Amino acid sequence: MAGIDTAVESVMAPAAALLSAFVFARVDVFGVEIPWIVLWLAVAATFFTLYMGFINVRGFGLALRLVRGDYHDPKARGEISHFQAVATAVSGTVGVGNIGGVAVAIVIGGPGAAFWLIVAGLLSMSTKLVECTLGVKYRKHNPDGSVSGGPMYYLEHWLSSRGRPGMGKGLGRFYALSLVIGCLGIGNMFQSNQAYVQFVSITGGEASFFADKGWLFGLAIALLVGAVIIGGIRSIAAVAGRIVPFMAVLYMCSALAIILMSIEHLPAAVNLIVSSAFTLESATGGMIGAMIVGFQRALFSNEAGLGSASIAHSAVQTDHPASEGLVSLLEPFIDTVVICTLSSLVIVVTAYPAGLMDQGLEGIALTSAAFEHHIDWAPYPLAVAALLFAFSTAVAWSYYGLKAWTYLFGEHPLSENIFKLIFCSFLAIGCMIQLSAVLDFADAMVFLISVPNILGLYLFAPEVKREVSEFMAKVRSGEIRNYRRDGALGNTD
Repeated sequence: MAGIDTAVESVMAPAAALLSAFVFARVDVFGVEIPWIVLWLAVAATFFTLYMGFINVRGFGLALRLVRGDYHDPKARGEISHFQAVATAVSGTVGVGNIGGVAVAIVIGGPGAAFWLIVAGLLSMSTKLVECTLGVKYRKHNPDGSVSGGPMYYLEHWLSSRGRPGMGKGLGRFYALSLVIGCLGIGNMFQSNQAYVQFVSITGGEASFFADKGWLFGLAIALLVGAVIIGGIRSIAAVAGRIVPFMAVLYMCSALAIILMSIEHLPAAVNLIVSSAFTLESATGGMIGAMIVGFQRALFSNEAGLGSASIAHSAVQTDHPASEGLVSLLEPFIDTVVICTLSSLVIVVTAYPAGLMDQGLEGIALTSAAFEHHIDWAPYPLAVAALLFAFSTAVAWSYYGLKAWTYLFGEHPLSENIFKLIFCSFLAIGCMIQLSAVLDFADAMVFLISVPNILGLYLFAPEVKREVSEFMAKVRSGEIRNYRRDGALGNTD
């Protein structure tokens, strides 16, 4: 395997370096360098929040009622409930980055990065609403009752409806191909590799039986993921609907326990986070540096603007696209505002007073050390949460990749099974070899697709605004039936 790793790296490294240099190229903003792709996503999130009239705040209560099943029409077309759709999408964004990535952001940007991370998470909710509304509105209903949707479909529609069907199909194929490549990297190999590293760490480290048996762990996780994805979105959504609440509650309770054990440091920690967010001078770039790092971590975590989540949301059972757009508001809120904030507080209330920041720790190692400072065995539930995060992310991204694959090669069983076999094979490979150049290339491809996706969202913005306003007006007037209030419970399984 080492020989394969070296051979692939020698071929892929130049392409990965070239693409990454373009996608993550930095521009100067008030004397601080920032990747232009982060600026691109941040500006879009701010624009949609303002243009949609702070829908991330106005629509939050309705989003909760929708995901609870109040307006779930059992006769509407689609495959899964609102709850299952948001659970699947959340499982695709909540990963090991929510644990380790936050620690990296605080090390680089200081405690103030946590403040801007929350701000970015709130703004990202509006971007999610726009892309997920479009994902449902322009989805395709297949003869077998299944649904296919996502940016490749609404981007194609925009150009095709204006007399450019060839360009529309070409743009859709570019997005789909990029997503297939991306899903095999950040949604596949990276997740299985991180899951393997965490599993080895809690089973003895270098002395673990699995320390030199990545192939065995890779085979096991490939079989587990394969068993889930073989049943399609209904199976994926059913598993996500159970795993996501469990892993979120497990991590949140663990983080809250650690925070409560350092409760005497909480007021000072909150003050440090807020004051550091607005300081003009610091070794980490001051306010601008903290803002950049915070926004980058948030946008990389919740993936708002990439369009990937709209693929899962498009499978929802509804006749009102805006209903799922509103539900999608909850995704960045859970992923970034809640989970990433708890990770930030764990580090600031524990690592700073305990001097852990001076030990050279970073990433998940720093978060784990913060947990272990209070409870010797605390890293174990943290590791379990990380394993579940990695597994659920792989499951969700398998569906994203599958829909991109079938857009390219057709909606038929053979095409679908070929992709599922490839996806599971890459999961196993990810535990055996690094293929860092492949991961870098895939990472860059995923963020590159935000360019055509965001452009499409800008063009569709007036249409989405009308769609959301009309839906909310119908809810207020009672034109859209409240099934829970009327005694016919919506399905929230």
